Amino acid sequence: MAVDELDTRILRLLIEQPRTSLRECARVLGIARGTLQARIDRLERDGVITGTGPSLSPAGLGHPVLAFVHIEVTQGHLNEVGDALAEVPEIIEAFSITGGGDLLTRVAARDNGHLEDVVQRLISLPGVVRTRTEMALRERVAYRLLPLVESVGLAAGTPAPGRTGTGRPGA
Repeated sequence: MAVDELDTRILRLLIEQPRTSLRECARVLGIARGTLQARIDRLERDGVITGTGPSLSPAGLGHPVLAFVHIEVTQGHLNEVGDALAEVPEIIEAFSITGGGDLLTRVAARDNGHLEDVVQRLISLPGVVRTRTEMALRERVAYRLLPLVESVGLAAGTPAPGRTGTGRPGA
């Protein structure tokens, strides 16, 4: 799906000001509300926009310990283990991967002891051969998509508003 300059401007505004009404977004962008709605509908249909809910903090929910757990799975049991991972509430994300292991999970825990309990639960799942845990010490780059959105917009041929060729705002 091609994202053009207007899509990029829309996405930037939605990321930077997620609580702004569609009417106000249309006014800021200088387009008709119907045009904005049609663009957003297409971006949702095409899987570019996948949600509109609030961003939540595991730490704010009392789970400040973040770890990445690599899971090695017995051949032929990847789907079974993946389904079982969905039943573990502390697993925030899980991905099939290449390299060292078969699955990579992001786990949130209350403390180190709780993390150990979660890892022990993972180890006991049928089909899990072994795990390797790496603890996050400090977030260096928060989850973000705006730089990617802007990169796609630049590739479409027109820089996003407020951007210059340097990739820095106002530079």
